[in-house]
Amino acid sequence: MAPLKVYLITGEPSGDLLGSRLMRALKKQTNGQVDFMGVGGETMQAEGLNSLFDIKDLAVMGIFEVLPGLPKILRHMNNVIADIKEKSPDIIVTIDSYSFCARIHKKLKKAKCDIPHVHYVAPQVWAWKKGRAKKVAQFIDHLFCLLPTEPAYFTPYGMATTFVGHPVVEGGAANGNGQSFRKNHLIPQKTLLVCMLPGSRRNEIGYLLPVFKEAVEKIAQRHPDICVIVPTVKTVAKEIKADLKEWSIPYVVVEGERDRYDAFAASDVAIAASGTVSLELAMADVPHLIAYKVNKLTGWLAKLLLKIKYVNLINILSGREIIPELLQENCTPEKIAEVIEGLLSSDAKDVKHHMNVLGFGGDMTPSEVMAGHIIKMAKRGE
Repeated sequence: MAPLKVYLITGEPSGDLLGSRLMRALKKQTNGQVDFMGVGGETMQAEGLNSLFDIKDLAVMGIFEVLPGLPKILRHMNNVIADIKEKSPDIIVTIDSYSFCARIHKKLKKAKCDIPHVHYVAPQVWAWKKGRAKKVAQFIDHLFCLLPTEPAYFTPYGMATTFVGHPVVEGGAANGNGQSFRKNHLIPQKTLLVCMLPGSRRNEIGYLLPVFKEAVEKIAQRHPDICVIVPTVKTVAKEIKADLKEWSIPYVVVEGERDRYDAFAASDVAIAASGTVSLELAMADVPHLIAYKVNKLTGWLAKLLLKIKYVNLINILSGREIIPELLQENCTPEKIAEVIEGLLSSDAKDVKHHMNVLGFGGDMTPSEVMAGHIIKMAKRGE
């Protein structure tokens, strides 16, 4: 039998990580009889994907921030459609990056493509535009959700939907080696170690890194024996290193999953952009806050459209602010430093147990469950 041909598409580092784990699960369940093609980042490429283009072109957050790069995004979209037609895969799997992926699915449906196409990570219709759930059902064959509460938003419209679990549990965030990290980077145990995570998109870095740096400088006034760890990804590593080059605060920039998780284990506290990283920090039991801002017009529209009180997933599912959030006008160096000081002076550990609101459990990992569904759904021409 010919190898299973799986076309994967993602446009940002979080989806790239999900995709790499899914690829490993597919290799295992097919005994290596699987070929990958499509679009992905560094971790998917390490698993054997030859990406059609660099995903950094898609890694932009915000309505107005996207506009300058729109022509290039549209060209990439058309190239993906042409590539799918040429390679005729057995199944198409889009991962996260819903705005880009949804347009791919729509074009495939319009072209009457009979290849099964599924989406992994449900669009957050519970946060805004609940009416989108009906539209999703019109052009996606199967939707795979990370949260146990999500299928109920889509099944009323006849959408085939499956909860597979949140793949953050598959990472090593809870198993980092903090002592080894400090030893390898010559950081004394008494040194205050602040983990700084200003995002994985270029526009996020532009908004957040200056604010985070100034906040750390204020923290350093009370804690002069300080060091900052900045775990980052390939899409923004160059920009971050250039920005920090002349910084007076001692810092270490690390790349790669293993160093990232060891950095978490070594950290006393963390400042992070919103996203999956907060779940990883919670698994590592690191006291942290979420700080985020976009341009004023995008922020105004977000406030107008969002139907949720919080942006952090643990807070959303718990219905209260467990992880401190500093958003838009509250995302200031002064407020960040104040909250961090509070986290350092209180017993802020034991955040890990709040992860149970995500519905973890089961004998198989989310990626293994997902891989099993893909294999069953794949069009094999048999």
